[in-house]
Amino acid sequence: MAEKARQHYLFVTYPIQSHINPTLHLAKHLASSTGASVTFSTALSGHRRMVSSVPNADQEFNNGLITYLPFSDGNDEGFKLDGMNPKDYLADFRKNGQRNVSAIVGDLAAAGRPVTCIVYTLLLTWVVDVADEHGIPSVLYWIQPATVFAIYYHYFHGFESIVRAHADEPSFTVCFDLPSFLNAPVTDTDSMNAIVLNSFRDLFQILDREQEDKVKPRMLMNTFEAWETEALASVTEIEIIPVGQWPKESSNGNIFKEDEKKYMEWLDTKEEGSVVYVSFGSLSVMKNEQKEEMLRGLKESKRPFLWVVRKDNREEGGGVVEIEEGGEDGMVVEWCSQVRVLAHSAVGCFVTHCGWNSTLESLVCGVPMVAVPQWSEQCTNAKLVESLWGCGVRSEVDGDGVLRGEELVRCLELVMGEGEKGVEIRNKAKTWREKALEAVAEGGSCVVNLKAFVDKFL
Repeated sequence: MAEKARQHYLFVTYPIQSHINPTLHLAKHLASSTGASVTFSTALSGHRRMVSSVPNADQEFNNGLITYLPFSDGNDEGFKLDGMNPKDYLADFRKNGQRNVSAIVGDLAAAGRPVTCIVYTLLLTWVVDVADEHGIPSVLYWIQPATVFAIYYHYFHGFESIVRAHADEPSFTVCFDLPSFLNAPVTDTDSMNAIVLNSFRDLFQILDREQEDKVKPRMLMNTFEAWETEALASVTEIEIIPVGQWPKESSNGNIFKEDEKKYMEWLDTKEEGSVVYVSFGSLSVMKNEQKEEMLRGLKESKRPFLWVVRKDNREEGGGVVEIEEGGEDGMVVEWCSQVRVLAHSAVGCFVTHCGWNSTLESLVCGVPMVAVPQWSEQCTNAKLVESLWGCGVRSEVDGDGVLRGEELVRCLELVMGEGEKGVEIRNKAKTWREKALEAVAEGGSCVVNLKAFVDKFL
């Protein structure tokens, strides 16, 4: 019997940190655990920053495990907030991305390395057209929680009119916990919220078309069955395959330069569970007033803190100089290895914007959270942290959307203090960590799920 050709998976993702990291985690894990050939592709703007130390980084290269092969989206310097219309940018991204990823697939086939499956992430529905053009199966990798997927699914299947009809009613409190994109004004078609919501609409229309062909769509999802059992069971029309990954520093594709400060050595000097870690991710911008209130709350809490304030979020004034001189009580860095920090025994709480990557990393490290959601699905994630998993608290903000210092002190004391609630929160954080460990161990659900997924292509 002739030997079957080696499987070759092409992973295509959007060029921002929150999309690159989970996609690269899965790409590397699939390559190392199954022996399949894997190519990772993102737009040049993200690729160049991710592999800036590699000579001739714009060209294809292999690191011994996977191949990196970027594509041009027509804006190789990336999206600029101050000079680009989001709608025009994404239209260019789609047109150029589709053409150039299609060329990649053709070139790989001509080189004797045909792609056997394309895995794509959010905002990239055009990848399905590329796959169809070349007669290759494509699979969505959902990089948000199952609960958020279920919300979008039911929104586009019968509940959109209800949500929109009541979105402005104060008593309709469910909107407080829904992804922010669902509240996009119908008439504001050029807003980022509307553009992203329409991209999700396109995605679910693609999944619906697959069902019309009497094929049950399959998709991979970055979560754990034990974390979101009910949400996973609420969408029966799609075969959802949870393949939550245990974050590893070596699997990150950082597009920000890590701070040279010796923050890990600083953590080594702190008592177990004593440090407050603060980070609002790779996109959120904190205004000066919020930075000042954050600093006030951290100092009044009288707990040591490690705070990430990105270089692009540092304005003149606003207490940044004072933070820099925090000394033994506090340290500020421009970027750090979040996985290493959260895994350190000194870290006792994560003040987070509740992006899914940050939430997942905190959960698998057993670190309780103070949730300060900003936009997108972060409000839903914060709801999960506080109400479903019970491993953190959601902070309250004032009418200007600012988390005041005294509220931060209250939340930190609730999570890290010796009261009954704090003990319960910390115990639950450890419980969810154990459930994730079980899922990624030999014979665990995520291991079994990924193997079954790969076996279907053999």
